[in-house]
Amino acid sequence: MARKLVSFDWAMKKILRQKANFVILEGFLTELLKFDVKIEEVLESEANQESEEDKFNRVDLLAKNENGQLILIEVQYSSEIDYFQRMLYGSSKLITEYISKGDSGYKNIKKVYSVNIVYFALGQGEDYVYYGKTEFRGLHKKEDILKPSKRQQDDFCIDTIADIYPEYYILRVNQFNDIAKNSLDEWIYFLKNEEIKNDFKAKGLNEAKETLNIMKLDDRARAIYKRSEENKMYKNSLLYTAKLKGIKEGVEKGKKEGEKKKAIEIAKNLLLANMDIELICKTTGLSLKEIEKLQN
Repeated sequence: MARKLVSFDWAMKKILRQKANFVILEGFLTELLKFDVKIEEVLESEANQESEEDKFNRVDLLAKNENGQLILIEVQYSSEIDYFQRMLYGSSKLITEYISKGDSGYKNIKKVYSVNIVYFALGQGEDYVYYGKTEFRGLHKKEDILKPSKRQQDDFCIDTIADIYPEYYILRVNQFNDIAKNSLDEWIYFLKNEEIKNDFKAKGLNEAKETLNIMKLDDRARAIYKRSEENKMYKNSLLYTAKLKGIKEGVEKGKKEGEKKKAIEIAKNLLLANMDIELICKTTGLSLKEIEKLQN
């Protein structure tokens, strides 16, 4: 039987930043990135500081693993048309923010993984998990991917040039069909439904099942969580209402524009028939000035 758990974004704010609970984040990132992740610390950065404006719809967490690589996890609920650009800005900001001051070169630039968990229709596509990285392909030989030299591989501890550049993951949670076919799907099921089935075996989920159980929170934490969820629902309700209002206004505007266009066409035909201008005004509802403009 599945148990109701706190949402992942709230857990990121209040629970997963604690060292004792790193194992949950490590499990999720290991299943997603497909290599063992050991978190050394959760960092404070300009990239993951909350503001009053976005506290209900956006949550960020920045972690550093034992290899010194930076992993930025972002959770976004509200639709944001320039979200792709924000992903690029976030990773670029981290690179410049964490390069060691006084370095004579760029060899100590941090590797960045950008993990984006979105609950809105971002872009167009049929999948629910997307991955992006940087490669340099030959223009004349399409299968030829530029590789680092042997010295570069040794000096920078890399196998490919893509190992230097940011890598991006997008989880379009609402696109998931709730059928868990593998361990990553089990995590996505939890992200979408805030439940973990008893037969799920993905890394970190067993710890999440215990740590994120609402009933195991103390009274104060449970009250804070409840208020946070109510605030999120209220914010989403406002956004939904604004969206419906915009649609209604758009329909009404289109209807009025259509009626005006139709009246203009009728007026043109009546002018061609040499009908009296005042009568055309009464027939079409257009003003005398508008009729005279058409006449000219």
